[in-house]
Amino acid sequence: MFQKVLIANRGEIALRILRACRELGLSTVAVYSDADRAAPHVLEADEAWRLGPAPAQESYLRGDLILEIAARTGAGAIHPGYGFLSENADFAQACEHTGIKFIGPPSSAMRILGSKTNARQAADEFGMPRTPGCVHALASPEEAMDVAAGVGYPVMLKAAAGGGGKGMRAVHRPEDLPSAFASASSEADRAFGSGDMYLEKLIERPRHIEIQVIADEHGRCVSLGERECSVQRRHQKVIEEAPSSVVDQSLRRRMGDAAVRLALSAGYTNAGTIEFLVDKKKKFYFLEMNTRLQVEHPVTELVTGHDLVHLQIRIAQGEPLPFTQKDVQLRGHAIECRIYAEDPANGFMPSPGRITRLLQPGGPGIREDSGIYEGWVVPVDYDPMLSKLIAYAPTRDLAIARLLRALDEYVIGGIRTNLALFRRILTDPDFRAARIDTGYLDRLLAAAPSAQAIGSNGHGDLPAVAAAALFEATKNIANGSVLNGNGHASPWKSAARRDAVGGTD
Repeated sequence: MFQKVLIANRGEIALRILRACRELGLSTVAVYSDADRAAPHVLEADEAWRLGPAPAQESYLRGDLILEIAARTGAGAIHPGYGFLSENADFAQACEHTGIKFIGPPSSAMRILGSKTNARQAADEFGMPRTPGCVHALASPEEAMDVAAGVGYPVMLKAAAGGGGKGMRAVHRPEDLPSAFASASSEADRAFGSGDMYLEKLIERPRHIEIQVIADEHGRCVSLGERECSVQRRHQKVIEEAPSSVVDQSLRRRMGDAAVRLALSAGYTNAGTIEFLVDKKKKFYFLEMNTRLQVEHPVTELVTGHDLVHLQIRIAQGEPLPFTQKDVQLRGHAIECRIYAEDPANGFMPSPGRITRLLQPGGPGIREDSGIYEGWVVPVDYDPMLSKLIAYAPTRDLAIARLLRALDEYVIGGIRTNLALFRRILTDPDFRAARIDTGYLDRLLAAAPSAQAIGSNGHGDLPAVAAAALFEATKNIANGSVLNGNGHASPWKSAARRDAVGGTD
């Protein structure tokens, strides 16, 4: 049993884990780079320790330093969140050797399923259908050319370690493969500390469906349903929802059973996600396993009622799962938007800088997992995700309506964001009809230039517009004049305002 948890991450996920620890009565230790000295997770934690300069290789990827801090603070466990060291089997093994609990799978299971190539070998041994391609790390671009020639173009190059869209390149012509290999390998090395690549056949226009599993250390593993992750840009998920509109009870059961069997065969424990591609005939293909908590875990929490971070911590404490597969029921619909500091009108370039104005949404069915505050300077050194905005409702249509309403309430001033992009998606007829696949967003963006996504927040320069609107509203209130929904002064509201401020006609 442990009483203190070191959170080896940053941003919204570090704050999410910190809150779960606090709810469970556990003390927390935050770690930070120089760029994150004033980050919310640093300010909220019971203790905060500096790692080093801003580059991840000198801070959040310093497993040796993180273990040293854990020992010095008496932390009995480390939660890695997602990204950084979360799928690093060597780091998990180092935790085991030092007697510090790694809140995730054992290193042995991670070596089998966390490596994308090893996971593909395990899928073959298990007889699970998978995308054609190699099951080992490619030694060179020349070997990649040979494999690609065997499976046929188009192909996908992917990082063997890690995920999140990093280290991935679609290649449609042989002459493009060497440069794609070099750039993808370099990107993977910077993100995950490993440049190993593998290659698979690119299946065109599939649905990207993933199954959430959770396993305790007593031999029980259950599936918590699926998430639809087909709305992607450059292989990076943009919107996720649960459940999927294309998955019926039969497909959900078959995919869930396959995911659970694969996890159990590797001795997997804690939270993990098995990703599949599903074609038009509802045939599914194993893609990879993410041996960690996912960015999109909130949608599963909302439709199942189970707190995944609580479960992760309790499993790491040795507790059995408090429910069985037959207890798992999906209720309602949840949709998540990943809010990024980026400029859709300028090729989605990152937009670091100071947040000068922040109005956050709320109301029925709205959840926001955020790692920012007004005055916070968004660093240029890391993934530019600011927050996750999630809507939950009894139906998909109402979840979309709530999400659109929340987006209209959301103001982030001083930097560019992708809020306008979500309004385009959520009002698009194909999305509303769930006619989506992994190429959907690329087609939507190609059909209408990104510059048409006016401004950073969908209403031109929204911070300026909002400030002007606030000023005008203040003047109207002071003058005893409040406009109704048709743009006319409401006599009833005007009278009430006059009474409240002691005004006269």
